[in-house]
Amino acid sequence: MLSSLLQSAAITEPLMGEAATKLAADIAGATGWQPYVTSFVASQGILFFLARRGTDKRLCLLWKTVETPDVLADFCGERFGARVDGEEVECQAGYLDHTNALGLRKHFAFLRPRVFGVRAAFGAGDRLGLATPAHVRAVRGTGLSPFFAQQSIREMTRTGRTPDQVMDSATFGVFQEGWREGFGADADHLKTKEDIDATAAAGFTMFTIDPGDHVDNEAATADLETLRAKFDALPWKELDATPGLIGNVYADPVRLPDDSVVSFDEATLLRAAVKYGRALAHTSAMYRHLKSVMASRPFELEMSVDETATPTSTAEHVFVASELRRLGVEWVSLAPRFIGEFEKGVDYIGDLSEFEKAFAKHVAVAQHFGPYKISIHSGSDKFSIYPIAARLAGDLVHLKTAGTSYLEALRAIAKIDPPLFREILGFAIARYPTDRASYHVSADPAKVPTPKTLSGEQLAGVLDQFDGREVLHVTFGSVLTAEAGGRPRFKDRVMRALESNEEVHYETVRAHIEKHMRPFAH
Repeated sequence: MLSSLLQSAAITEPLMGEAATKLAADIAGATGWQPYVTSFVASQGILFFLARRGTDKRLCLLWKTVETPDVLADFCGERFGARVDGEEVECQAGYLDHTNALGLRKHFAFLRPRVFGVRAAFGAGDRLGLATPAHVRAVRGTGLSPFFAQQSIREMTRTGRTPDQVMDSATFGVFQEGWREGFGADADHLKTKEDIDATAAAGFTMFTIDPGDHVDNEAATADLETLRAKFDALPWKELDATPGLIGNVYADPVRLPDDSVVSFDEATLLRAAVKYGRALAHTSAMYRHLKSVMASRPFELEMSVDETATPTSTAEHVFVASELRRLGVEWVSLAPRFIGEFEKGVDYIGDLSEFEKAFAKHVAVAQHFGPYKISIHSGSDKFSIYPIAARLAGDLVHLKTAGTSYLEALRAIAKIDPPLFREILGFAIARYPTDRASYHVSADPAKVPTPKTLSGEQLAGVLDQFDGREVLHVTFGSVLTAEAGGRPRFKDRVMRALESNEEVHYETVRAHIEKHMRPFAH
């Protein structure tokens, strides 16, 4: 078996069943490194696989002793000889570092992020850099387009991670699980051109522009005189328009695919233009910069206004989509501000029948001006709306999650190391009043059970309680960066616990993420 693999120049098919198990046992016996059987792939005379020894993981390369493949120049690690399956071989065991991640992406196209276009998609953020294997397991068989590398600049800042680290952890997780069906990489909530530069350099393929700082939330309640003044003061040069031109563009009603008609009287047009005009100018400028940076590389763009104060009306959505088209922006998805409340890590708060009516209108606008996808941000744990969104949108949907995988990692910690979970919970309750400032949440920390009152069996139940789940969600940055005596207070212990019990972690996260994906599977 090994001899035939090492004779292959082309990328081999996945190795499964008894053959994979036997080869893994032979390699483990000869080298001390236990391979992940799902990761086996041979190419250009080298067998590549991920392996572990205790909690230590390595990218391993194995080749015939009499040869020195040129490919080795793209990888680094410690070399040693061994005899495996009757073959004298050379081995190299390298850290899961940036050099080795780059090498994998260079030589295996299925490890390079791609674009998906208008297909139902699922984004699975990974704040710890350990959850991708669980996400891969959850997405198998769903037909959804997965974004395994997804993190916002805000999350990277709070966790002390870089775009390269986000990309590399996703690469190794995908490789470990043998996923060859492609994945996207979403640079989420980008606000500046510098954000684009950093994430484009790391290899991201989708760029979610967040112009929320440029949205005028006062437009929703301003009187007509105020709206007229604000309208006249819009950055018309950046919008490549004049007030008169905009008035003419929206003089005629727009008929949507559901046969409803959207008309713009003066107040409706002024309110939409004032609310989103500067955000559109910013998005257009970011798009032009992105096109220049990416050059010939394919990419996708999303515009997100979900983290703003007031819901996006049907007329406002029509205005935004029409203006993006007029400005020459090409986009694959748009995240409006929905009615109701999309708080972090908990279910939808609001009237489901009203949400359904409004969501249907957003889909109709996306069909008319695209088609493009409706993106659902803060999508974690919004189980009551998933059947609605899946039924109405079909392929025109992109559900994004992030913090829920971190929360389920904490659920695993509650099982693995109850004392550590107690410490984190107590710390989070104390930090919540500060950390909640940049989030739209309503948890009351006084309603979260104090750690000392809970038995070991009750600890994980905090994650099923509204207030406990939100408190633990928004304090992730403080938990992961807290120090004591000049050393990380929690992060190293969390990582060790999860790495030592990775199957508990993977299966806890997988089961929860599958609940998100199930309504959208096709």
